Amino acid sequence: MRPTRVLLLLPVLAFVPQPASAQSFFEELFGIGRAAKPPVPPRGVPGVPTAPPPGAPGEAPPPAAEVPKAPPVPRQPVVLKAPAEDNVTGQELMLNGLTGSLKLEKAGAGTTARITLPGNKISQPVEACKVPLNGGAPVALSSEGRPEGVGRFEVAGGACPLRLDVLDGAVLVRTLSGAVCTFAAADCATTPTGLWGPAAATLIPRAGEFEGARGGADRAVRENYKLISQRVRGADLRPVVTEQAAFSSDREQLCRTYAREGAHGFCNLRFTEARALALATRLGVNTSVATPSASAAPPRPRRKAPVEGMNPDAGGAPFTEQ
Repeated sequence: MRPTRVLLLLPVLAFVPQPASAQSFFEELFGIGRAAKPPVPPRGVPGVPTAPPPGAPGEAPPPAAEVPKAPPVPRQPVVLKAPAEDNVTGQELMLNGLTGSLKLEKAGAGTTARITLPGNKISQPVEACKVPLNGGAPVALSSEGRPEGVGRFEVAGGACPLRLDVLDGAVLVRTLSGAVCTFAAADCATTPTGLWGPAAATLIPRAGEFEGARGGADRAVRENYKLISQRVRGADLRPVVTEQAAFSSDREQLCRTYAREGAHGFCNLRFTEARALALATRLGVNTSVATPSASAAPPRPRRKAPVEGMNPDAGGAPFTEQ
């Protein structure tokens, strides 16, 4: 019987490891020692962030993509300060601040104008010429009210009927019978359409003022147009959309010939203000009596904080300069 038992145990003993391995074998077999400890998760590589498993308890879900919201439509029109009809009375204005002459004058209860139109000779287009309307005498103007938010006058009849919109420090002139006015007797063809204003030398020192006001004027145009697009429908909206689409190009075409426009921006500002007032008028605002909106006012300059070594009571000048 003993030789039989030995032969039966030989296959089992062949798989028994060395003493150290035998201990591990029995620990694994009976669930003691290292086998009783839970497995340790592998550590991350230093410098490489490990992402938590998706859907981990307590973890907030990833934020959804934000959908851009449409800008709010203003409740009331943005109203700029409308220029007085006589704000340029007595001032001599020039087409694009360069040539010609336009001066509005009071005549009793009415208004007259002395206008000299610049142009080019019909026989020699490369040569300049000038034509004084009415022989240089004052021309009577008919008042047309404020159909587009600013004071409007017209020169009716004659060889060159004109429309004059009085802006702040300037007059926007348009012809009522074609772009060119021809004076055969004077051998002169004139194109008076454009902004008549001061010379560039008087505008450049105010460039900062114009730049600050431009933001409010642009904002007024945008807000008033959005409000009109909400209130007006059908055929009444179509001309407004057409004008707004052409607004930027019309402004560029009108102002690109003004003297040194890039240095002061006077023409761009006045044309934009006129557009904002025209839109406000279509929204039912009486610009002659309306109070300017606070949102259209230019931002106030911030007072600089005093610097160490400066005297705040002397406008920030150093103590040594007082």
